[in-house]
Amino acid sequence: MAPLDKELHEYRRINIVQGEQHVDSNPDVVLTTLLGSCVAACLWDAEAGVGGMNHFLLPGGEPEARETSGASMRYGVYAMELLVNGLLRKGAQRSRLQAKLFGGACMMQGLTDIGELNATFAERFLRAENIALVGGSLRGSHGRRIQFWPSSGRVRQAFLKSEPKAIFQEERNAALPKSLGDAGVVELF
Repeated sequence: MAPLDKELHEYRRINIVQGEQHVDSNPDVVLTTLLGSCVAACLWDAEAGVGGMNHFLLPGGEPEARETSGASMRYGVYAMELLVNGLLRKGAQRSRLQAKLFGGACMMQGLTDIGELNATFAERFLRAENIALVGGSLRGSHGRRIQFWPSSGRVRQAFLKSEPKAIFQEERNAALPKSLGDAGVVELF
């Protein structure tokens, strides 16, 4: 049975919350997340059949700030580096990476538009790293539920009808990852 013929409940779902990232090559895995002003990057190498998703809260940390690795994981600069490195460790090649970006909504009028900052950062990061941005959905004023099949690059998006404040609060209250795994392993490029 081809992956597109399966019902969603037949896949092993892995939910990605703020500060998390996951890389997988199993065609029976779907990565999911809920986004408001946060951004999720879905990157994959179609030839290697491996992909991954991250979910970050802010574009980048202050260089002078001394943070725990858990807090650092909430920043896009770390989340993107960890995701790319995770893909390379699983056999992906940088030259074949493709990306889809989601989120970055303006959830609260009158405040700094964190969603715009996140979206701009993610686009700039991909350009700087020569990773092809082939799709996605950034900005706007609605939250999104994302489902990503990492082995194929397939994505399904649903806009949320909830009040923006409720989505923003749920996103902000998401727990940090229980295990940081390879959080200390970063190859800068």
